Amino acid sequence: MKKHYSALFLFISCLLNITALAQQKKPPVPQKKTAPAKNDSVKITITNLRALNSTFSDYDPVISADGLVLMFASRRPATPKEIAKKKESLEHIYESDFNTKTKKWSAPKILPTTINPEDRMDCPLALSNDGQQLFIYRDDNKKNGDIWLSTLTGDDWGEPVKLPEPINTVKYQETKAGLSPDGKTLYFVSDRPGGLGGKDIYYSERGADGNWGNAINIGAPINTADDEEGVYIHPDGKTLYFSSKGHGGFGGYDVFRSDYVDGKWSEPVNMGAPINTTDDDVFFVMQADGKTGYYSSSHAGGMGEQDLYQVTFTQLKVNKKSGWPRLTLLKGVVIDEVTSKPVEATIEILDIEKKTQVTKLTSNSSTGNFMVSLPAGKNYGINVSAPGYLFHSENFNLPDTANYNEVNLIIKLKKIEVGKNIVLNNIFYDFDKATLKSESTSELDKMIGLMKENPALKVEIASFTDNKGSAEYNAKLSQARAQSVVDYLITNGIDKGRLVAKGYGKDNPIATNDTDEGRQMNRRTEFKILSN
Repeated sequence: MKKHYSALFLFISCLLNITALAQQKKPPVPQKKTAPAKNDSVKITITNLRALNSTFSDYDPVISADGLVLMFASRRPATPKEIAKKKESLEHIYESDFNTKTKKWSAPKILPTTINPEDRMDCPLALSNDGQQLFIYRDDNKKNGDIWLSTLTGDDWGEPVKLPEPINTVKYQETKAGLSPDGKTLYFVSDRPGGLGGKDIYYSERGADGNWGNAINIGAPINTADDEEGVYIHPDGKTLYFSSKGHGGFGGYDVFRSDYVDGKWSEPVNMGAPINTTDDDVFFVMQADGKTGYYSSSHAGGMGEQDLYQVTFTQLKVNKKSGWPRLTLLKGVVIDEVTSKPVEATIEILDIEKKTQVTKLTSNSSTGNFMVSLPAGKNYGINVSAPGYLFHSENFNLPDTANYNEVNLIIKLKKIEVGKNIVLNNIFYDFDKATLKSESTSELDKMIGLMKENPALKVEIASFTDNKGSAEYNAKLSQARAQSVVDYLITNGIDKGRLVAKGYGKDNPIATNDTDEGRQMNRRTEFKILSN
């Protein structure tokens, strides 16, 4: 790029048509706008990320949901020759990790050449919540840019693959992107014809077959007759951040927020000062907790033409819970129960009440780590499985009013061996009865699948109660509940000779019976291998 181009051009050069920009004599004059009132419900602190910035342009941050991984585009020297001459480079993607103990960011490290070929511009567009999928802007034909996807396998980023034509086009640009927490909707920006303005926000939904559907214009009130850019969908799945020239504001692009309520997007709200300035403010992203965001701007006193900034939000109202996102960020590591080595496992997230799959992901093969966002308003079933292991289940019932929470799990998978047992956390009965609730179907079917995959298995279905009531009553109730599970398995094709029902009543508690939480843990159903 030539150095007499404006700072704005450097900032978004990886997202615009190079040929068209080269023909412009000067950048467009920003619209004159009336600044909205400063937001007085929160205190906003903006901090220059000096540990990450350089004297060159650094911009377009993307983050994992927990904010511990940050990637960004930079024009700092990348090759030995450029470094020796302190020469500006093409846009490349860098990563920094946040150390929770030292509270510091690691030194930025350029991603490998599979992501960053020396002779090609690459910019990060979006990072999936778990940090395992990276969407990239790549100008592959020197005429326009498209959206590409690279997946992290173990410690290695795979060769990027261009997304299909329902999302990308041949003649036009597809720029910024954002992936919904369930991985089923991709929001992106395109200047294709037929929109409301020059650049509009579109979305595409992934079908059950894994293929992306048609590109659908998100329409009003998000899109305007002017340009929209920098779309980002929050891990709560219903808060959209984007930049626009067409909604009024401080000048150029301003950052806006819209919420999905009752099946439609709300009227966008300007994020206000000091986030928005008279310059272009684009590419805003927000951590799952709603307290920390990042974007790039050319604030006075910066290190380069564009710098990365951290935005910290502190609520000023008395009810501090009201403004935070309603979701649970579930973070975990899957390991072998005996060796403690990481296990590459499938994590299936289910809507217990609707009996549908919300999303499915895989733990990292090198670390065993996984992370998933669970927006409030659902009863979630979690199933973790891997070949040769018994599955592990969890239950998270999150009402609409549930505030932000972060849960960390260590999941120790057990080998399929005689004597091994698991708690079936998603088996539910009617109150004080042995009747299986319909919400139990997904867990029951998981058991059926395991037994069909391992036809030699003979198992005991054991049921337990808390210590409320007489020993005789609890023994009778627990026996009936275990038999209900066995009957379901028999009805669905499992030979009765492979199944034993056993009620243990209030014996063998795994928690205290002095609290509601402990008694709930003691009221359980288990699956135990008798022979294999």
